[in-house]
Amino acid sequence: MNRYYHAVRRPVRRPKADDYLLLTLLSFALSVSLTRLILELTGYPQLGSGTLHIAHMLWGGLLLFIAALLPLIFANRWVYWVEAVLAGVGVGLFIDEGGKFITQSNDYLYPPAAPIVYAFFLICVLVYLQINRPLSRHPRAELYAALEMMEDVLDHDLDARERAELEARLCYVVAQKDHPELASLGAKLLDYVKGEQIYIAPPPPDYLKRLQAKLLALEARYLDRARFRALLALGLGAMGLASVVIPGRLIASSLEPGSIGSTFMFLIESVKNPTFAFVYWFFLLQVIQGLFGLFLMTGAVLLVTGRERQALRSSYFALLVYLTMVNLLMFYYYQFSTIISAIIQFVLLLAVLYYRQRFLS
Repeated sequence: MNRYYHAVRRPVRRPKADDYLLLTLLSFALSVSLTRLILELTGYPQLGSGTLHIAHMLWGGLLLFIAALLPLIFANRWVYWVEAVLAGVGVGLFIDEGGKFITQSNDYLYPPAAPIVYAFFLICVLVYLQINRPLSRHPRAELYAALEMMEDVLDHDLDARERAELEARLCYVVAQKDHPELASLGAKLLDYVKGEQIYIAPPPPDYLKRLQAKLLALEARYLDRARFRALLALGLGAMGLASVVIPGRLIASSLEPGSIGSTFMFLIESVKNPTFAFVYWFFLLQVIQGLFGLFLMTGAVLLVTGRERQALRSSYFALLVYLTMVNLLMFYYYQFSTIISAIIQFVLLLAVLYYRQRFLS
């Protein structure tokens, strides 16, 4: 009992946890998107015969089970990268079948299923943003990270850069006089790390850094402030114009028969016995799209006229609301075809943030 009373149970965040989580999110989004695309192109085939139907939810559950087993069996750090991919693909395949399990009729194409998947993804993004925030340093956490990096020593995979990082972490632990037991352990590890008996691996070919350097060189050469501003204004203006014109034409044409009105009628007829609330929220969605389309167009105009801070503020607000709120309704009515517009909005949001960081910080 005394042992557990004195034990420290406070969790410690794993090094590179944000990278693992980001890889899980990307795998999750890609698996859902590709699954829906393949099913749409192939006419929603079923694997099985007669009463047997092997849903892809089962494959997702299998991948999740494998992802859970790997860190329990293997101690290597590369396991976390494999686990992140398998977990992302597994949860994507699993949650894509959500419509079958929230309806009595096992309706895979149940309209609310798409916004539920998108809302779950947004929650995961919020978790990632929290994990990605820098934490205050603590000797216990630094020693956890140093001990994990010692695995590279065992695998003969520690290069000079990683050795310098490991020494820096251990030096921080040694300097903490408030935790003498941790400082003593850190000092012994530091002496070993600085010894000549450690094998230092040659630096790995860092293709990503080379690619990044080339992209930065091309950016500095061809994408100066004026060109970046023009491209960003063009993207915001096009997105805003589409958000105003398309809903406006839908609303106008729905009031009188015509070729464009058939699009609205097809949407209404796609749901059996549409309720007043269904039609009401559809019209409200068109109004909201038009409103925030005006915000995007305003941001484009402000960029062109040189009022950059106001432009970025307006565009950032509109894109953030679009991604977190408006798209929930769009996924309900337009289902997974909304993924394309969501990707465009996300790219524009990254461009706005990058422009602000590069030119206005």
